[in-house]
Amino acid sequence: MIIEELTVTAFQQHTRILGCETTRRAICIDPGDDSESIVRAIDQHGLELQAIVCTHAHLDHIGGVAALKKLKPAAKILIHKADEWIYQGLPEQPSWLGIPRSQWPELGFAFEQPPKIDEYCEDGQVYQVGELQFKIIHCPGHTPGHVVLFESQERKVFVGDVLFAGSIGRTDLPGGSTEQLMDSIKNKLLPLGDDVTVYSGHGPLTTIGQERLTNPFLTGAYAIGRGSKF
Repeated sequence: MIIEELTVTAFQQHTRILGCETTRRAICIDPGDDSESIVRAIDQHGLELQAIVCTHAHLDHIGGVAALKKLKPAAKILIHKADEWIYQGLPEQPSWLGIPRSQWPELGFAFEQPPKIDEYCEDGQVYQVGELQFKIIHCPGHTPGHVVLFESQERKVFVGDVLFAGSIGRTDLPGGSTEQLMDSIKNKLLPLGDDVTVYSGHGPLTTIGQERLTNPFLTGAYAIGRGSKF
């Protein structure tokens, strides 16, 4: 698997291009910004972008969707239907974070209405990218429609903002639920196996096993409340 990572936005969000080495088919997960750099990386690898897949619809994960779609119009936009209202609300999302409207342009948060969704992600579906097979797993809690992508042969899972190295996703934004988030982690992510590498939306790589043993939200060492800052 080809994995190209670009860290974008003030939130240091990881946008990733995932490609099949054999067929050169690819997807882009969570284009938060800097779509021109994303396209350069796609083209440098000689990849064909078949889809823009959003793990969830927060601004730091979808802020670059519109620009990327314009540059790669054949790519389909995929997201879970339960996050569609968050996706459509992108232009107003900075207000959810308490950012004064007057500061939105200088911070790069003056978003246009995002383009229409082409397909909805479904829990349990297998999404084919060349020879890669990503299982879509619905993991609500950070947002109602959050999904993760698991490639079982590669032993890699792309989890957006569900789980981080030493932390978990925040649940205090509209549609968040701490109970759902913990259920998603314990009953959908941990069973994937301790050897699985976790690619989070922010921060360093980790593994399921490392988080099972050391993540204070999972070991009980930390009282569950707001979660992380993302």
